Amino acid sequence: MSVSLRKARTIIRKTLEKGREMDLKPLSVVVLDAGGHVIAFEREDGAAPGRFAIAHGKAYGSVMLGMAGTAQMQRAEAQAYFMAAVNGVYGGQVVPVPGGVLLRDRKGAVIGAVGVTGDTSDNDAAAAMAGIEAAGLTGEI
Repeated sequence: MSVSLRKARTIIRKTLEKGREMDLKPLSVVVLDAGGHVIAFEREDGAAPGRFAIAHGKAYGSVMLGMAGTAQMQRAEAQAYFMAAVNGVYGGQVVPVPGGVLLRDRKGAVIGAVGVTGDTSDNDAAAAMAGIEAAGLTGEI
């Protein structure tokens, strides 16, 4: 199973809707496939132009490590040298904080990731989960 463009668009639309419902700052949302390739991305009006790199880094770290943003942050706090090394391996593309959400199939296999940025990391993750659930998929924060 992989994430279809239709599902990716649903995730993005519903994530942005949840952000408006929660009165969050303008969000940027990216959906990656299991290989770390971009399926879809949107940046709301008013979001900083550099938000793509942050959203991508949150999702990319999640999919490449098979570890959601919250777990990555915990690992970075416990073993900063490990996450620094990982970031070196991946060309500085990993942003190890909440807002990077793994997408899993029914058997638990990683099928992609969602990255959300714009508000606090915890709010970013909450908005992402709303989008993921609306698309009928399972997310891991």
